[in-house]
Amino acid sequence: MSQFWRLDGPVQTLILAAEQKRLPQVIYWGAPLPASEDCAALAAAHAMDITGGMLDANPELSICPEASQTFPGQPGLICRDAQGRVLRPNFRFSQELTQHNSLCLTYADKELGLTYEAHFELTASSNMLTCWSRLTAMQPLMVNWLAAPVFPATQLSDEMIGFSGRWIGEFQTHAIPWRPGIHKRESRTGRSGHEHFPGLILPEVGARNTTGRAYGFHYGWSGGHQMIAEELPDGRRQIQFGHACDSHNGLAQSFETAKLYAVFSDKGLNGCGTAFQRHLRDHILTFPEASLPRPVHYNCWEAIYFDHDLDSLKDIATRAERLGAERFVLDDGWFGRRDDDSSSLGDWQIDRRKYPNGLDPLIDHVTSLGMQFGLWVEPEMVNPDSDLFRAHPDWILGPKDQLLGRQQMVLDLARKEVITYLYDCISTLLETYNISYLKWDHNRILPLCDVAQTEGIYVLLTRLRAAFPHVEIESCASGGGRIDFGILQHCQRVWLSDSNDALERSHIQHGAALFLPSLVTGSHVGPRLCHTSGRVFDMRYRAWVAAQRHMGFEMDPRELEPQEAQVLTEVTQWYKDNRDWLATADILRLDTADPSVLGEMQLAADGSRFVVFSNQLDSAQQILPRPLCLTALDPEARYSLRLRNRDEASNLSRGAPLLKSQDLQASGAWLMTHGLHLPYAMPASIWVVEGRKL
Repeated sequence: MSQFWRLDGPVQTLILAAEQKRLPQVIYWGAPLPASEDCAALAAAHAMDITGGMLDANPELSICPEASQTFPGQPGLICRDAQGRVLRPNFRFSQELTQHNSLCLTYADKELGLTYEAHFELTASSNMLTCWSRLTAMQPLMVNWLAAPVFPATQLSDEMIGFSGRWIGEFQTHAIPWRPGIHKRESRTGRSGHEHFPGLILPEVGARNTTGRAYGFHYGWSGGHQMIAEELPDGRRQIQFGHACDSHNGLAQSFETAKLYAVFSDKGLNGCGTAFQRHLRDHILTFPEASLPRPVHYNCWEAIYFDHDLDSLKDIATRAERLGAERFVLDDGWFGRRDDDSSSLGDWQIDRRKYPNGLDPLIDHVTSLGMQFGLWVEPEMVNPDSDLFRAHPDWILGPKDQLLGRQQMVLDLARKEVITYLYDCISTLLETYNISYLKWDHNRILPLCDVAQTEGIYVLLTRLRAAFPHVEIESCASGGGRIDFGILQHCQRVWLSDSNDALERSHIQHGAALFLPSLVTGSHVGPRLCHTSGRVFDMRYRAWVAAQRHMGFEMDPRELEPQEAQVLTEVTQWYKDNRDWLATADILRLDTADPSVLGEMQLAADGSRFVVFSNQLDSAQQILPRPLCLTALDPEARYSLRLRNRDEASNLSRGAPLLKSQDLQASGAWLMTHGLHLPYAMPASIWVVEGRKL
């Protein structure tokens, strides 16, 4: 008996096939197939040969590979009963539920009392497959590992693109060669993490940013997670994502993975990136007022740190508004007796030493300037030196003698009384003050990896969003330590990195563009002397790097010289003039022939306009810039291009390339194949080219 299921979208087809009511395997995932394609014939053609040293049949690489089927690789489920005995399920088909572009398959092992569900949804508008698994049991059991539905990996790829990082160095991309055996990447920090962003890109040989075939994955979970990329001895490959091993602490009867987002692209890495960007923007994010433009931020952290003074903050707010800021965020140091990071986390009451009349005087000043007011909080954490810890030392997660991180511990969000306490504290602030934004921080890793902790923060955020739908929340975790599609079901912005170094930011933003749209990605103009690197960059460079995403400032505006203030004001106005169409634009990474140039293009949803950022990271090996080829344009259409900041050319640019003095008109075909000749650029500078379809 054969069974077949098929999901089709505009740019991809997924076909599942099963024999003898066993778990199905993916027999095809790629470019669209004709509706008339014979699935039975494809299943037959999918069969592989057998040779010496092999079993008499190839164990199927199913959506949950089973050890009971003599599968030679990593199984999709590892579990034990209450007595610790290993269970090896042998699932058989129970039922299916099919709707338009969605599929739920249910399988059971009646002898063990286990039921397995696999869910698949295909969203045509974003070209995204969303998949997850669920396991239920008649008796309590321990699950060590449950994978989301397992995908085969293309054998036409010779490397994977993984994402790693560190504090102030997130979203670093790495080419990882395929090799026999397992490549395992696991985050046990209790958050999605700087170290191992839960994403993977599989380019086929020859694929680049703009061309070729590639497959993308993202596991939308804000806690510990694991990824396995395995090449079997017979050459087949599999990709598994799930919660970190053994992060279900205790016996239970129901287990569910987070959602695994998967995409096929025939337009290179950019096809994966735009699918993730669009799906997050259009199907996951929920804004308090979606029709409003994204406001320009001002955050006071790197201006004052813990040194809060009302008159100084009013002066800073006034100056920030003159520069173009539309939201003022008061960062750490306003509560308890918080003069440094050693105390008061958990005591979410106003520090009357600094604010004897509460926050109203500052908020009234900020709102009188026409700006929104935002506030920093870190609700999941507690300092041992706090009233909360002294009252409830039993509320911490992990052992009492654990190592501290940033002189703090973590509250156990599996406890309902902890969630209630935090909800009451935050809701009191939101009810008392005119607050429209929370910067929600998370400044240490967890002492242990616990699914319940992540589920607890989702519960807390869900309650707050329901009670205060007008409040926007930013996910910050020492910068980019908690960025994923799970947390972004509850938040509307991410703080991509604590690094405001414009050069480092350029690399971080470029890597993150494979998953994140601009409207959710916070990027700020930092101080002249960068606080995390000690480097100094021209205001033009800092401002244009920030304007490529959701723009903000984080320097002390009192330090600005008149020329710097003028440049920042002008670039901020450019951002405001263009943010409406940029909010729904695709971020496209450009292929550059010069490794010293980072090229990016943001293309409007209707294709009518675009902007190109050519970022000269360092000195080039050759004298003059190499041509920069654009992408995703209509080859038959004509475009008009203008070098927006041509007046920034250095005195070393002595020639007369066309864009330096006038607009360029050319076909999309020419722009994509010949490319632009830009003027000579100094290191740490950006050319900004605006284009319109004629």
